[in-house]
Amino acid sequence: MKIMNFALLAGVAGLLASCGGSSIVEPADLNNQRVFFAFNSAEISDEAHDNLLGQSLYMKNHEGTKIQIAGNCDERGSTEYNLALGARRANAAKAVLVKDGVESSRISTISYGKERPLVKGTGEEVWQYNRNATTTVK
Repeated sequence: MKIMNFALLAGVAGLLASCGGSSIVEPADLNNQRVFFAFNSAEISDEAHDNLLGQSLYMKNHEGTKIQIAGNCDERGSTEYNLALGARRANAAKAVLVKDGVESSRISTISYGKERPLVKGTGEEVWQYNRNATTTVK
C-alpha cells in the first residue's frame, strides 16, 4: 500500500513539474504595484491574482510592512459610482492577500474613483491603465 501511495505521489509530482514554473514572483518593492481590471468590474483576473500572490509573498517575508491599496477607475461614470467601484476593486485585491494569509490589520484600502488617473487622456488605450488597484507601503 505504501508503495502505491509513493508511486501516486511521484506521478503527481512529475505532472506538476511538467506544468512549468510558477508565475508568482515576489516584487523587490511593493510601492506602485498595480493590478488591472476590466471595464465596470472588480473581478480579479488570473494575471492580477498572480501579482497579488507575489505581493502576499513579499508581505510574509517582510512582517513589519503595512500597505494601502487604492482602487481607481477610468473617467466614465459618475463620481459616486466610481468611488464605489474603486472601493470594490481595492477590497477585492485585499481579499486575495488576506485569503493567502496576510493579516487584514496590515492592509488598509481607499478609493479614489476617477480622481487620480494613472494616464491622462481618453479612449480604451488610456482607460485600461486607469482601472487599477495600486499598492503603496505605509
